[in-house]
Amino acid sequence: MQHVSLDSFELHYVDQGAGPVLVLVHGFPLDHSMWQGQIDELSKQFRVVAPDLRGFGKSKSNDDVVTMAQFADDIAALLDALKINEPITYCGLSMGGYIGWQFVLRHGDRLAKLIQCDTKAKADTDEARATRLKAADHVLEHGPETLIATMMPKLFAEENCSSQPDIVEATRKVMMNTAPSAIAAAQRGMAERPDVTDELSKINVPALILCGEHDAISPADEMRDIASAMPNATFVQIDGAGHMAPLEDPQAVNAAICDFLS
Repeated sequence: MQHVSLDSFELHYVDQGAGPVLVLVHGFPLDHSMWQGQIDELSKQFRVVAPDLRGFGKSKSNDDVVTMAQFADDIAALLDALKINEPITYCGLSMGGYIGWQFVLRHGDRLAKLIQCDTKAKADTDEARATRLKAADHVLEHGPETLIATMMPKLFAEENCSSQPDIVEATRKVMMNTAPSAIAAAQRGMAERPDVTDELSKINVPALILCGEHDAISPADEMRDIASAMPNATFVQIDGAGHMAPLEDPQAVNAAICDFLS
C-alpha cells in the first residue's frame, strides 16, 4: 500500500488502475481489503482508490472520537494529496455510507456520482446511541471480542455463513486485528452522526443505492426508501446477500456498479 501524511497520521491506501476515479470507503470495523473483489475487477476500467480510514488497517491513529465529517474530510485531503481534481464517484458501505453523506454535504463539488451500499440515512436512536457508547468503553477495557461476536451473525446472509466460511473468517480476522482505540473512536463518531433524511431530496447527483436482500442491519426496504427520496437514484437489490454484499456476491455488485457508471 501507498501512504500520505495527513494532519496527525499517515493514511494508507490502494491506488490501482486508470480512468474515471472511483473511491471505495470501507465499513466498520474493517479496512480496504473488504473491497478486494471490486479493486481487482473495477480497476480494469477505473482508477480505484481504496483507503484504510483513520485508525483502521495500516492507517494508525489515536483519536478519542472520529466523526463521520472528519472521515469525509480525510477523503477530500487524500484526493488533494493525489492531485485528483476531477469529480469522483464515491462508494461507501455501512459506516462508509455514513461518511458518504457527509462527503456529499461537505465536498459535493468534488462528486460526480454516489454509490451507497448497505447503509442508513437516519441517526441512531437514543437506545442505539447509548449501546454504541457503552460498546466503545467495553472495547477499550476488554478488547473487541464481545463486540465482534455480536456483530458477526448480522453481517452475512445465513446461507453464506455456511457456504462462504473463508470469507466470513477473513472478515472476522480483520475485525479482530483492528485497534480497540479505532473501534471506540468510530463508535463514538457514529453515535453522534446527524440524521440526513431531510437532505436526501437535495442530493441531485446520479446515485446507486445497493442493498443485500437479507441485510439485517440496513434492511432493503429502508434503502428503497432512501432511493425513492433522492431525485436521481436507482435501487438495486443483491439477491442472496446480507450486509456485506460486496464480499458475498462481488460479481453482482461489480455488474451493478459497472452498469451504473457506464
